[in-house]
Amino acid sequence: MAYETGISWTEATWNPFTGCHKISTGCKNCYMFTAKARYGQDPSIVVRSKTTFDAPLKWKEPKLIFTCSWSDFFISDADKWRDEAWNVIRATPRHTYQVLTKRPERIAAHLPADWGEGWPNVWLGVSVEDQEQTWRIPYLIEIPAKVLFLSCEPLLSAIDLHAVTMRDGDGLGADLTHIGFGTGIDWVIVGGESGPSFRPLDLDHARSLRDQCVAAGIPFFYKQGAGLKPGMNTALDGVKWRQMPGLRQGDDVRELRAVGAE
Repeated sequence: MAYETGISWTEATWNPFTGCHKISTGCKNCYMFTAKARYGQDPSIVVRSKTTFDAPLKWKEPKLIFTCSWSDFFISDADKWRDEAWNVIRATPRHTYQVLTKRPERIAAHLPADWGEGWPNVWLGVSVEDQEQTWRIPYLIEIPAKVLFLSCEPLLSAIDLHAVTMRDGDGLGADLTHIGFGTGIDWVIVGGESGPSFRPLDLDHARSLRDQCVAAGIPFFYKQGAGLKPGMNTALDGVKWRQMPGLRQGDDVRELRAVGAE
């Protein structure tokens, strides 16, 4: 919930609000639920932070910031505070905010009025833990943004990003496989689950996503394998994949952490 973080694909975390509701298979072993329960708090109650809401205003050095690591920025429970959070982001263009959601159907209606083609300091992403959750991708790529990304973590099944499957009744159609891959995604993160109840990661599934990204020229970040402790097995087939996205408009790919053999 604080500035420091062990998450390898970011540099800081910021939680203007905390608490969430489990909505898909990837949520099963969410660390936030375990930590909140340990502190005697109800993790299903979304609350505004009393101490960290304005924290980025005090951080002088530019940072990559994972936003709402203990909640979901677009969860409906936080509608009353989200405009305030956008104001913090607007006031700190020196930082880059990585906003990851499992509720992409709510993004379009909850962007700031001056969003335009996207704020330069905001990346938008969706969690896609298995093929069933690829329905989230079409919602994401409809949003204009400087960087759009996928977090396939924990990776729980094979994912074919050329074959997006949709939920019926979303108003987007049941067959969007023609969207395919490489139509707006700027970055893909893959990782296994950590903790005592971790679910195994099939490395062939990770390799498949790596190969899809390489073929499409999309930066690929392999965070870790599955295991008891976070940060275990950070190499995939002996290579540490730490590619980071650049902005689309002619900028070079931003590689904060180089790809190289372990």
